[in-house]
Amino acid sequence: MTLAYDRRGSGPPLVLLHPLGADRHVWDPVLDRLAAERDVIAVDLPGFGDSPVLDADPPTPAALAAAVRAFAEQELGLQAWHVAGNSLGGWVALALALDGAVESVTAIAPAGLWSGPLAPRPSVARRAAQLASPIAGVATRIGALRHGLLIGSVGHPERVPPAAAAHLIRAYGRAPGFPAVNAAMRAGHFTDLGSIDVPVTLVWPQLDRLVGRPRRLPAHVRNVELTDCGHIPMWDDPAAVSEALLAGSALPATVR
Repeated sequence: MTLAYDRRGSGPPLVLLHPLGADRHVWDPVLDRLAAERDVIAVDLPGFGDSPVLDADPPTPAALAAAVRAFAEQELGLQAWHVAGNSLGGWVALALALDGAVESVTAIAPAGLWSGPLAPRPSVARRAAQLASPIAGVATRIGALRHGLLIGSVGHPERVPPAAAAHLIRAYGRAPGFPAVNAAMRAGHFTDLGSIDVPVTLVWPQLDRLVGRPRRLPAHVRNVELTDCGHIPMWDDPAAVSEALLAGSALPATVR
């Protein structure tokens, strides 16, 4: 499967994976900083952005990870590469690390580390995004409306440029893969964190309203807190996010 992506920079390859409902453009605020030291590849997961829907039933995070691995290795020719992801992208990144595909993994507010499967429920946020999509270009130029639309995901909506905010809302409302991937994600959880044998960095935004840090984590996992940042922190503090990703992808390969 061919996936849509943006690529820039030079150095060790670092693949970036976005949250549920978003696309590769959530990484735009940090790409230049990362590209100064990494060959950065921001990917649209299957069923999101400009990538086709995954032909898998159900499209679990592990199935998404397999598609990303095949694309990275077979189409991009990557051999030794690092991965980072946010939310759903964090879970997919952890699945890639568990599969032995990558040299390191950095997961920002990763989904899946909850204690058990979550009950199915309709996505109120997605419905709101669908309703707002036709007027997103106008609405996001009004500070109060932009704040109301983004505050559940971003710590400081005022730091998101109106055009980027409108794109984020439209991507969330239009993603064809959202319903099936959301259902598959909520029906499972990631239980193999302790079995990953490459460096693992978990990044926890301080103002996250969606994903909490588990009480117990394996001793070899490195934890980083992002001060004054929300669930999608790239606009909140691009410098801190870039620093966390560069540090996570520079750790020694041996962790135990």
